Amino acid sequence: MRKLFSICLAALMSATMLAAETEFLPISVYAADNTETFPFGAKDMVENKLTQLLTRNGIAGMDYLGQFVLTVTATPLDKDIIPGPPAKIAEKMDLNLYIVDAYARTIFSATSLTVRGLGETENKCYLNAISRMPLQSEQVAKFVQEGKQKILDYYNHEAPALIKRANHLAKQRNYEEALNLVALIPQQCDHFDAALEASQDIYQQYLNYECNANLAAARTAWAAGQNKEAAEKAGEFLALIMPDAGCYEEAQKLYNEIRNKVLDDWKFQQMQKHQDSVKLEGQRIEAQRQIGVAFGQHQPQQKTTIEFLNTLR
Repeated sequence: MRKLFSICLAALMSATMLAAETEFLPISVYAADNTETFPFGAKDMVENKLTQLLTRNGIAGMDYLGQFVLTVTATPLDKDIIPGPPAKIAEKMDLNLYIVDAYARTIFSATSLTVRGLGETENKCYLNAISRMPLQSEQVAKFVQEGKQKILDYYNHEAPALIKRANHLAKQRNYEEALNLVALIPQQCDHFDAALEASQDIYQQYLNYECNANLAAARTAWAAGQNKEAAEKAGEFLALIMPDAGCYEEAQKLYNEIRNKVLDDWKFQQMQKHQDSVKLEGQRIEAQRQIGVAFGQHQPQQKTTIEFLNTLR
């Protein structure tokens, strides 16, 4: 099961991975903007630098703010004004890197890098200093590996409880939240196989639930008129039914019934078809991931998380 997952996941994510060695870790990057730590306009550059830092250390993180966060603050040290024209600001500062468990308000790893910036304004000076953040050093590599190991330690300890909670959420039909929980358990975790098995089971429950709902809606739409318009409405629901859902055969029967009734007047696309097992498995894995990611992306960022990160200076 793990081998098949690895093959499919590698194929699905090859276009987005920047290196073959890159592995997913549920870590986000975060930088404050327009604060005492960094001036306005620095946020994007800082977060790009942090993302590069992860990538250079073989990690593909998340694109939304979650529990584990890589962040940085700046501590000004010395500032000089260099006469012009134009006059420029030269400033030395410490860039303080942190990997934290933002929910538990715990620092997993920390290090500090001294950089110098030069610019005609305070903003430009800061941006220049950020651009000089050294990403390839033994110090930075050790910092990242320490934080990574703490995250893996967390999942090695907490994964059984997370899987149990995901199964409980699935019973309550909170499938998206359940898939998000298990999707975040990294492949390097000791409980990854159990998480993958739970993910497959929850996703099947999700498919079956959606299938039954869409089939019922299609039947209602078709029964309302049994004409071309009713067929098109029913077809919209039938198109949403996946071929490995539990009620797919029943949906196919309804599809054939409608097609035979309206004949060529029904200009509706074909229902989704079964694919070979490897391709279908790849589609399932990608679908599970997308459902979990979409849930995470649409959750409001916790104020306590932001407040906690802003105190790290």
